Amino acid sequence: MNSRFAGILFLLFLSTCMNISQAQLGFSHEVGVIAGPVAFQSDYGERYDFDTNKGNVGIGIGLVHYINFAYRADCNCYSRDTYWNDHFKIRSQLAYHVTTLNHLSELSERNSIGGLQLRSMEGKAKVFEAGAHLEYYPFSIRDFQNGGYKWAPYIGLGLHYANYKPEAESSLGPLGNSITTFPTFIDRIDTDRGSTLAYVADLGVRYKLTPLSDLLISSAWHYYDDNYVDGLSPNNPNNRNDDWIWWFNIGFIYYL
Repeated sequence: MNSRFAGILFLLFLSTCMNISQAQLGFSHEVGVIAGPVAFQSDYGERYDFDTNKGNVGIGIGLVHYINFAYRADCNCYSRDTYWNDHFKIRSQLAYHVTTLNHLSELSERNSIGGLQLRSMEGKAKVFEAGAHLEYYPFSIRDFQNGGYKWAPYIGLGLHYANYKPEAESSLGPLGNSITTFPTFIDRIDTDRGSTLAYVADLGVRYKLTPLSDLLISSAWHYYDDNYVDGLSPNNPNNRNDDWIWWFNIGFIYYL
């Protein structure tokens, strides 16, 4: 997807979320920071291979902001008790993650030219994301805020604008030729900066630390609408999926 179209879709999605929030009569805000390991499912190594999954892990950090409809900042009081106000929040997020990528697989360990080419190659995926989520809390947000219980699980769906700048190199020399590059990657390496959309599914839980702060534990899946986020798109019939990440993060949320 080209960057202009991705940007337009992202702005439309963000505008829709803001219109929903403005339609509510009063709300409050929360801010926080999140961080944790990122498992990058890319064209390095073999998909769904345990050694690849445990080896190609980076780190991500993010800033989050929530619109909380259960409480009104303008009067320091609870808002009107409706199902929407008591079970939904809108979250906006800025995030950046970096992952070093290697061809960790049985094929790369072979004593062959192809094995040498694969294990000599290393990449890096650098991705900046900005977007919004709609989060659903099955239990009462109001009861959680006033100390009725300590844990508040949630599920969320979102859309991010993602800007990426991959890197790729080989200890054998410049990539893109038959001497240094595995056959399926020749003419299939692109390290130019690009942008795309990321579709996000999030499953998490909050733990009440104090009346004005929560611990956040989250497991998020980001599926990119592009196969060059890692810089590779091999000419291989098994290459049916675009790039995606799984991000486990822990955060601290403060109520304004």
